Amino acid sequence: MFSITSSTIIGIQAKPVYIETDISFGLPAFSIVGLPDAVVRESKERIRSAIKNSQLPFPRTHITVNLAPANLKKQGMVHDVAIALSILLTQGEIPPQSIKEAVFLGELALDGRARPVHGCLSTALMMKNEKKKNIFLPIENSQEVIYVPNINVYAFSSLHELVSHLKGDISLKPIRTKIFEGNSEQHAFDLMYIKGQEHAKRGLEIAAAGAHNILLKGPPGTGKTLLARALSSILPSLSYEESLEVTQINSVAGTLISKQGLISKRPFRNPHHSSSAVSLVGGGTWPKPGEVSLAHRGVLFLDELPEFSRHVLEHLRQPLEDGFVVISRAANTVKFPASFLLIAAMNPCPCGFITDPKRPCICTPSAVHRYQKKISGPLLDRFDLVIEVPNLDYKKLLATENAEASHLVRSRIVEARKKQKKRFCNTTLLTNNDIPVSKLASWCELDQETKNLLQQALKSNHLSARGYTRVCKVARTIADLDKKESISVDHIAEALQYRLQDF
Repeated sequence: MFSITSSTIIGIQAKPVYIETDISFGLPAFSIVGLPDAVVRESKERIRSAIKNSQLPFPRTHITVNLAPANLKKQGMVHDVAIALSILLTQGEIPPQSIKEAVFLGELALDGRARPVHGCLSTALMMKNEKKKNIFLPIENSQEVIYVPNINVYAFSSLHELVSHLKGDISLKPIRTKIFEGNSEQHAFDLMYIKGQEHAKRGLEIAAAGAHNILLKGPPGTGKTLLARALSSILPSLSYEESLEVTQINSVAGTLISKQGLISKRPFRNPHHSSSAVSLVGGGTWPKPGEVSLAHRGVLFLDELPEFSRHVLEHLRQPLEDGFVVISRAANTVKFPASFLLIAAMNPCPCGFITDPKRPCICTPSAVHRYQKKISGPLLDRFDLVIEVPNLDYKKLLATENAEASHLVRSRIVEARKKQKKRFCNTTLLTNNDIPVSKLASWCELDQETKNLLQQALKSNHLSARGYTRVCKVARTIADLDKKESISVDHIAEALQYRLQDF
């Protein structure tokens, strides 16, 4: 008995599904076994109509379709095409040799047209381990897989067209593989149009160079949101490997734009403060990626941080430390990547003017205390840089000359990232924020004078153990921007300046 290969998605990884069909004598019936979900079970009606409307024979006997392995849950409409081909293969309508070394994906409309599905890139990346060379999928999904090397991509528009190709009546030409060229898009926000706030811009530069988490704090209307949105304009472009990761996540989540191809621009996610924990970190009956995973290799921006539910914010603690999210369910446990740069903005009090020398604060001390305590100490401790964003002097606000452009800042950040890449060669690390504790002493080596400065901060109880490691990592990034191999007292002092803040 021959089988047709399809796939199912577990987390963001694809697992092969082998589809086999048995047609036996008996009353007409159509059953699908192998732990299918409701969508797969409903595919029986779509497949029956698609085969008939494609002028192909559908058996009027007992049909049993098995989705193997039987202990792996199957979900979604991705198996429609493979199940239909399995039925036709069992009837002898298509030659067995035509399905060798091939994977088939796609949803079927009632008239036999092929509709796009999610997770095609994950399947294409899986094919190497399964020793498959050919992938057949709907035309709309073809662009996301043509950057995967050593596979042949065949796009079809209908079941009739696909069957005609497999029978040899027509010939579908494989789509030519493309080479990833990176990002050339223009950014909507540029630092050159933001007046003043040089201190905050310096903080953004350090955060972007080392992928450090940053908190912007200040009165309303000082430009915190604008600064956060401009962060994307100074980040380096995605590498090919990073682009594959980001596109794979979006493909599984169903947020990939049709015919887009690989995502070349770093993600910028800005969830509303009413977001639930599941929407932020992922989950559900069939776990799907959340905002932290959709922001992988990019930026997660939380505006008005204290307005988020404290329960929701506490879910950020694991991904901020580990760079991934683990979702456990009774059936299985899935792991989603979540290595992102967190930037948040907040007012210092409910009215926002407690730190503004020009406008009086109308909040009571208890109201200020309650407002600031909406953010837990452990979460605040995970911000590497805390930047005060004050109101601008009117002279700076009315100045006509532009500030330093984003592309100039980005060039310095790219050079700093190159130093980090050279430092982390032969490892999976990408930025200074990823430095493990075991490598802190060698990659963030300190002389006695810098150790004395850090010792004073530790003695005064202004710095936790986590804070100590993060100050060292930030100082390493500042030294990289300064094109210095060793960390000096000035680098540590600047890192401490961003760390030691009162709330």
